[in-house]
Amino acid sequence: MAAKITAIEKKSIAEELDIKKDSVLLSINGIKLKDYIDYQYMTMAEEIEFEIQTPDGKIECFEIEKDFEEELGFIFESAIFDKIKSCANNCIFCFVDQQPEGLRESLYIKDDDYRLSYLQGTYVTLTNLTKKDKERISSLHLGPLYISVHTTNPELRAKMLKNKLASNILKELDFLKENDIPIHTQVVLCPNYNDGKELERTLNDLWKYKKILGSIAIVPVGITKYRKGKLKQVTKEIALETINIVEKFNKKIKKNIASVSDEFFLIAQMPIPDKKYYNGYSQLEDGVGALRYLIDDFNKRIKKAPKTVNKKKEYTIACSVSASSAFFSFEEELNKIENINLQIIPIKSEFWGKNVNVAGLITANDLMNQLKGHCFKNVIIPSIVLRPYTTEFLDGLKVEDVEKQLGIKLHIIKDIYSTKELFSLLFEK
Repeated sequence: MAAKITAIEKKSIAEELDIKKDSVLLSINGIKLKDYIDYQYMTMAEEIEFEIQTPDGKIECFEIEKDFEEELGFIFESAIFDKIKSCANNCIFCFVDQQPEGLRESLYIKDDDYRLSYLQGTYVTLTNLTKKDKERISSLHLGPLYISVHTTNPELRAKMLKNKLASNILKELDFLKENDIPIHTQVVLCPNYNDGKELERTLNDLWKYKKILGSIAIVPVGITKYRKGKLKQVTKEIALETINIVEKFNKKIKKNIASVSDEFFLIAQMPIPDKKYYNGYSQLEDGVGALRYLIDDFNKRIKKAPKTVNKKKEYTIACSVSASSAFFSFEEELNKIENINLQIIPIKSEFWGKNVNVAGLITANDLMNQLKGHCFKNVIIPSIVLRPYTTEFLDGLKVEDVEKQLGIKLHIIKDIYSTKELFSLLFEK
């Protein structure tokens, strides 16, 4: 890997210096960088010297003066410039192991890198931290970190992660507590493993780290049709039990530190809670409160919407099955406005199987098969269905492939937690 530059920010230092995308940042002040953390630290100075390798292989050196903490304007291919720390576990619920062959290479990477946890909010298990890693976390105070705990029972965690080192979870959490590193934690709930009494134990153990604990998210295990071996899906009964356990725990500690993901409420056929439940929406990207956040955002905007639009607007929204209940309610309200014709098509996952209902796993082929003959010429999709900074779907097809096949125009919603872009499409003149 390398510090490859995939884009240059507008009106930035890099643009003024005419640095091209696909260049590689070789060093800053003579030091080769390991990751974006090094980059952030090294670029805080007012005077820096850096080396660039251009797309045609030439080496160029730049000496610049800038304001303190002013950004250079590089957007990198990856936040890790050396080698990503790979996962040493073999979790019974690992989603990477549930994928078929033939997808893009990056989908088979099992990362377990504390740097990505700090920089991007990805989850780590803490089973592969070295002495040097801990020294760096401590000295740079790298937090918050997002920790995949799953269970605080040492023997059960070693069994679930299929790694003896996984049993050290409390020792690793002790290290973070001693160094005052803030954390957010996750439990992937697997029926007959870490649910029920074991979940109660985990919640109580994690509360001992309240000094650094930001949140606890409980999400249901995801099971695709490619899974080998036995693992049970979260049922309505288990979903109700889990919701109840979390509610009792929060009442006991008098704080909404723990939350279950939206999917639990959908499985339990219960309404999505109000925003107070979600403790400041600290784990939105884990599906905890995403629907409530979106619904509340829509309700604010619809109050200010006009009664009519001058030009006829016809759009199809292709959404996930899990989000469809919210979008159907949006459809009902928006179609009351004169000249707006909106239709919602939930995309079922034929590729992954009936148990996978989230937007991030919608494939181009499922999208095309289910939109064919049932959509307007303008179709709205969330950016999460695409590989970041590209137009590529999970199954390798691109936005332009889908548009050509169906004879439509795809509109990509960048902020999936807001209806601002949707309202702009519908109400722009």
